[in-house]
Amino acid sequence: MDTYLAIASKRDERAYADAPISAGARERILDAGRLSGSSKNRQRWEFVLVSGEAKDRLAEAVYAPENIRSAALVVAIVGEAGSFDTGRCAQNMMLAAWGEGVASCPNGVRDPEAAAQVCGGEVRAILSFGHPAKPRDPAGRSAEEWSERANRKPLSELVREVG
Repeated sequence: MDTYLAIASKRDERAYADAPISAGARERILDAGRLSGSSKNRQRWEFVLVSGEAKDRLAEAVYAPENIRSAALVVAIVGEAGSFDTGRCAQNMMLAAWGEGVASCPNGVRDPEAAAQVCGGEVRAILSFGHPAKPRDPAGRSAEEWSERANRKPLSELVREVG
């Protein structure tokens, strides 16, 4: 998929189909996180895959528990990475997932202490992944059409030049 099309068509998804994510797609999602840039290339994170009973406990630590419970893959970014590095890592994973036809959503942490207890360290982000319950065809529209349909401010309100 074209990079701009992936960015323009990606939406956070909270409704997942009951279908597994292939091992190859899972590997590429995680590797996209590994390849993220980080301050001084320190990569102060680890990726904790959460499943089973731990997934149920982690679901109680986020604002929207069903996002976690219904996901085929849950990844917690754990460690000392700063928020900028964590955001870059998370977005890499979510875009790689979308390129594989897998939807995703970042999840707000309501109870950081409970999340840390489940994941064995300070949780910087929790990402849920799954095939979308309602499939979407990114190639069905141009990147420009996806961009026009996005619920975002226009560039004219966001860009200014100084000289």
